[in-house]
This record gives sequence, structure tokens and C-alpha cells, in this order.
Amino acid sequence: MASLNKVMLIGHLGKDPEIISFENGTKKMSVTLATTERYRDRNGEWAEQTDWHNLVAWGNLALDIAEKRRNYIKGDMIYVEGRLKTRQYVDNQNVTRYVTEVLVDKMMSMGTKRAQNNPEQANASYNSYQQTAQTYQQPVNAYQQPAATYQQQPMPTYQPQPMLQPQMPDPGYDGDDLPF
Repeated sequence: MASLNKVMLIGHLGKDPEIISFENGTKKMSVTLATTERYRDRNGEWAEQTDWHNLVAWGNLALDIAEKRRNYIKGDMIYVEGRLKTRQYVDNQNVTRYVTEVLVDKMMSMGTKRAQNNPEQANASYNSYQQTAQTYQQPVNAYQQPAATYQQQPMPTYQPQPMLQPQMPDPGYDGDDLPF
């Protein structure tokens, strides 16, 4: 039987993403994400419990964050999809430690603290992408004209065609002209 390892989280970044570059050109992004659950305790008072998750991204996602095509900062609300991975290592005191991380496949901004203070920065990831995309626009070819230079043609009017009346065969027709 098949198994499934899927994680979906929505929370706030605990710090700015850290990028590590390796000798072979590979990049690794790591950051922490806080998810908070609110509930009423036995006394009817609101209580909160915050869990911290270690996020790790490799490949294109880490490259986009490193090159600021995706601009995430501490406090941003983020939607994350990925899978759980537990790894082990030996620390300085020769003690084996285990770390569980979320290997991120998708990461999307859902809102920022910047948006509350500066509406122009409401979606900084998208804005930075648009600024980058504008620098790579192709020049307009000579045969292309801006839309404003075209003359607007009047819309043709619909003129219904008269309906054809079905023709009935001659009453004296016996159907003898058929080839079979």
C-alpha cells in the first residue's frame, strides 16, 4: 500500500530566510515558521499555543529567495507545502541529535506586516518580481503598432436572412428516379 508524506502550514516567519551557497552552486534556504493555535482553556479564558517548524528549501525556490525574486522577511504570513524529513547528526559532545524539518515544495506569501504600515508593500514578492520582469521586456518590433493607432471599426449589424420554406415533392412523383 502507498504512503503519503504531505505537510501544509500557514504561519508567520520567525526570522529572515538564511541562504547557504555550496561549492557546486547549489543553494539552501532555511527559516523558522510559527503556527499558533488559539483555544479556550478549562476556565473559559483564551489561551495560545505556538509551535515552531524548521523549513528547508533547495533548488529553484532557494535560488528565487536568494536572488530576491521572492522577498520574505520576519513576520510575513506564509503558506507552505512540503514533506517531513528527519535527519540525525552528532554534536560537539558526541551526542546524536535528531532534527525534523519540512522540505518545502511550495512557499507563498499570504500577507505581510509591511502591508499594515505601507500599503504599497502589501505584496512585496509580487512587486519585486514585476520590477525584475520589466527589465527583461523585449523591444516592440517594427510591424507591431500600439493599440491606440488602430481605428475603431463600427460593429456590423445583424441582418437576419429570410427562412426558406421546405419544398414538397410533386403529388404525382412516384420515387422512380432513384438509382437503386
